[in-house]
Amino acid sequence: MVSFVELSTKAKVPILGLGTWKSGLGEVREAVKGAIDIGYRHLDCAYAYENEHEVGEAIQEKIQEKAVKREELFIVSKAMEELVDEGLVKNIGISNFNHFQIERLLNKPGLKYKPVINQIECHPYLTQEKLIQYCQSKGISVTAYSPLGCPNRSGAKPEDPSLLDDPKINEIAAKHKKSTAQVLIRFHIQRHVIVIPKSVTLARIAENFQVFDFKLSEEEMATLLSLDRNWRLKSLEEYPFYAEY
Repeated sequence: MVSFVELSTKAKVPILGLGTWKSGLGEVREAVKGAIDIGYRHLDCAYAYENEHEVGEAIQEKIQEKAVKREELFIVSKAMEELVDEGLVKNIGISNFNHFQIERLLNKPGLKYKPVINQIECHPYLTQEKLIQYCQSKGISVTAYSPLGCPNRSGAKPEDPSLLDDPKINEIAAKHKKSTAQVLIRFHIQRHVIVIPKSVTLARIAENFQVFDFKLSEEEMATLLSLDRNWRLKSLEEYPFYAEY
């Protein structure tokens, strides 16, 4: 059974969602339809991904088939305050904000809507411990993107570390008779962090969903957290890397 994270607005977000970044046209439709059939109820999208229309078509198909109701789905886009005013968006969040930027935002005169989520890159090589604690202390939930290290990313270098090949993570996976990807997803769930692994392969989408039938021990969680090396897949121009978090 999927668990939820309750936002400061009392809205409940399924803790596991399907990421759609870099899911190509022609394949994202089937990925979304398959994910809904598997049981996913949280879909992470953005206008900038240039595939939202196909995601919408897939959702519409599933609603028409009566496979799911619209109110059962939590759909994330990258929206603005005006859309909340218009009633088109119920909750508003931020992405790639560090604690300095969040502080500035929260102290902004005339702030209409406090962000309820911060979506950030997060995995055992970039654990984001302090930023997550800070966000949660401010009533801001956290969503982890690239939880598997985005192995098929463009610009990857041969010398880059690989989460899926990490011996310590593989050892934990073998102990639980789970895949490395399942362990990486479970890592976030036990931190009460929403997680959105991306895939267009139905078998992997299904496998990524099978993470609610095992639990990592405190020692295993500590091992995963100890792998932190502040290593980012994504460089962010506006992010001051000299900042600790």
